[in-house]
Amino acid sequence: MTRRFQLAHPARIAITATALLLVSPFTRASEAENSGSTTGNPAQAGAFALKLEPGVAFPLSHPQSSLFKVGGGETIKALWTLNRYLDVGPSATFITLPAENSLGDFGTAWAFGGSLRLRRPHDLRARNALYASSPWLDADALYVRTGGLNRAGFAVAAGLSVPIGESRIFWLGPFVRYFQIMQEPERSGFDNRDAKILSLGLSLEVGTGVPRQPEAVAAAEVRTITKEIFLCPDRDSDGVPDSVDHCPDVAGPPDNWGCPLYQKLVVKRDKLELKERIYFAWDQAILQDVSFPVLDEVAQALKDNKGFRVQVEGHTSSEGSDDHNQTLSEKRAEAVLDYLVAHGIAKERLFSTGFASSVPVDSNSTIAGRENNRRVEFVVHFTILNDGGK
Repeated sequence: MTRRFQLAHPARIAITATALLLVSPFTRASEAENSGSTTGNPAQAGAFALKLEPGVAFPLSHPQSSLFKVGGGETIKALWTLNRYLDVGPSATFITLPAENSLGDFGTAWAFGGSLRLRRPHDLRARNALYASSPWLDADALYVRTGGLNRAGFAVAAGLSVPIGESRIFWLGPFVRYFQIMQEPERSGFDNRDAKILSLGLSLEVGTGVPRQPEAVAAAEVRTITKEIFLCPDRDSDGVPDSVDHCPDVAGPPDNWGCPLYQKLVVKRDKLELKERIYFAWDQAILQDVSFPVLDEVAQALKDNKGFRVQVEGHTSSEGSDDHNQTLSEKRAEAVLDYLVAHGIAKERLFSTGFASSVPVDSNSTIAGRENNRRVEFVVHFTILNDGGK
């Protein structure tokens, strides 16, 4: 069997396998193509792509198949888009075949020409890269240089390109190319017989990608909505409605419930909560001087909030008799009331009462607990009544 037929058999196998690769994507993707759906904007005319086709070259015709071994080649194409299916551009091919005889020369061919490619559009919508693949066919008219001869030639090829990534800038896939150098009239000293070469390889194409279509946005519905605005009463115009304003008659920041910022007390919805204790002489209803600053601020808060009516409550620990503690708690509450009246608060806005030891906040079995019951809670509760006043 001659070498020519030895090479022809694997070449036929390669051509058959490539044909199957070309048919398969058309079959799988027929639904997407028939629907005409695209994954982005259709390719624009003039879009550029650069294609590289390195491959293995098999000499098919005699005498090349007898003189040369399997070699290699490279084809480079610059392609411009005519429409979604056609590309055109220049091409350059180089093929080299090593000699069968170690003393022989390499067979080389340079080819330059123009190429026309028919392909499946690159912008079709598909579920994965295989369904988006693009089978293609191309044909080249060539000027060929072999040794010292200039001859005409042509090439035809088929391949399959598969996109890499959603942007579809890179395409990779197998190809098979048939290259024939046309016979020239005999010229002394040159082998001017036809040369037929089959190349198999992997092509890489780099393009501009497929522009993505903007997401469809439904038209905004314009509605005219009529709102009824109910203004909440705000007597002090501090932006805090009277319904939640702890000090509705005096302006204050919203983060303090509409009340001024006092240093020694906090105005709450139902009481004035003192930050400091009120001190009395031991077992007496005599106020100590250290209590005057906090009571002065209580008086100021009542002046600021003229709608407040305040009940002053006195509490004691459990030491002593109930009657004694009751009397002591009442007198201490009266002493606080008298101090506030003396500092400009109308007496009709104030009430006083004593609870003795009936409302403890701590245990009366310890010294610390009795001190808490005796000296803290009875001066803390300033209940704000809701019936208003001057």
